[in-house]
Amino acid sequence: MRLSEEEIRKITLTAINELGDNASPSSVKKVVKNAVEKMESQGMKIEKSDSSSGGRVIITAFGLNQPGVVAAITNALGECNCDIQDLTQKLMSDFFTIIMVVDISECTLDFNGMQQKVQEVAEKMNFKIYIQHEDIFRYMHRI
Repeated sequence: MRLSEEEIRKITLTAINELGDNASPSSVKKVVKNAVEKMESQGMKIEKSDSSSGGRVIITAFGLNQPGVVAAITNALGECNCDIQDLTQKLMSDFFTIIMVVDISECTLDFNGMQQKVQEVAEKMNFKIYIQHEDIFRYMHRI
């Protein structure tokens, strides 16, 4: 059995619904992992799908303003073949903030590899950068 991106999303959404207000990226990941392991133990063969790293992510970055911040972040994403679909930035006094919607379906690295590459930029520029899959972001930030 091969899990499609849609099936993984369904399992993830079920996990988010089950966890309710207690949903966090780590708790959702744990529930999804347990669900997949349960499927495997019942004799269903799970093949890793390239689509599991696909979809869109929300990237939020903030820190003290300095020249080259946008260039550094977008260059790292460009090197991974990520497509920035939306971007908003704001400068408030000495603080800079940016929010991006990024399509990672054609990314040349897996999610962890892309995240590591962006985190290297964050460390170099002394910035905080958070990356969440769009589905988790939507459910965790609903009113």
